[in-house]
Amino acid sequence: MSNHNLQDIVTSIDLGSNSFRVLKFDCKLKKSLAEFDITVGTADGLSQTGNISKEALQRIIHAIKTSIEIVDYDPKSAIAVTTQALRIANNSQEILDEIKKQTGIDFKIIDGKQEGELSLLSIQNALKRENLQDTDFVLIDIGGGSSELVIYQNGTSYIKSFAFGIVTLSQSSNQERDFKIFENDITTFLNTNNYDLSKSLFISVAGTPSIIAALKNGLDNKDYDKEVVNGTTLTSQEVVDIQDKLNSLSKDELIQKVGTGREDFINTGMLIYRLFFKTLKKETSIVFDDGLREGVALNACKCM
Repeated sequence: MSNHNLQDIVTSIDLGSNSFRVLKFDCKLKKSLAEFDITVGTADGLSQTGNISKEALQRIIHAIKTSIEIVDYDPKSAIAVTTQALRIANNSQEILDEIKKQTGIDFKIIDGKQEGELSLLSIQNALKRENLQDTDFVLIDIGGGSSELVIYQNGTSYIKSFAFGIVTLSQSSNQERDFKIFENDITTFLNTNNYDLSKSLFISVAGTPSIIAALKNGLDNKDYDKEVVNGTTLTSQEVVDIQDKLNSLSKDELIQKVGTGREDFINTGMLIYRLFFKTLKKETSIVFDDGLREGVALNACKCM
């Protein structure tokens, strides 16, 4: 640890509605020191029961314990946030108490606006890092339980969180109806505020865009490399082509491509992604692996 001052290091954790992501980050160097990322299916069954299941709780606790070993951090000092699944579950307090009791991690539930703000922070940092313009862009984050849309123009951000995500829509009893509602919600938000997005960069983050970007670059889940994924441009047609290819695979082949825990949701994720291309009237999107956990770390660094 000689070249890292411990005071400059933060560990941020994002427990999403499908994924669990940990980042150990050096604030001075603005650099990742270690990472951990696994699918835990927090929202699995949530739309049917209204609760986070005991099985999901066990997966989360197992993931946390594994991450502590791999990333080597103090769970009590980690800055941990959680999102849509825990926002809406009837038993969220019970679940978070149990996680804290078994692991020492104290999760804070953040709302959609905070989620959007923190994702925005991480993308502003990513755009600077990749030397891309950072004054006019629209950002989408496709989560397991919700999807955030952030419009950033001339120093002002407009954030909207939609209660539709890859897990909840995949497990919806009427997917066609819910997709129509989702599309209508996005269109209404855009029309009400009359945004001009014609010159805005279209940026996408989260598991769905990043795994598609990896596949475009000839990688799959096993040799996934965020350095390759960051800054990858995807066209709406490439998303359609990759979706067709994935839909023709067997379940085992699909797991190899996209990773365990994503195979049941990737098709819905791509439909959501295509919906944003359509409603934002965009043909290309730039993909980043950066997201909420990076935003949480950068925000903590600012407060130090």
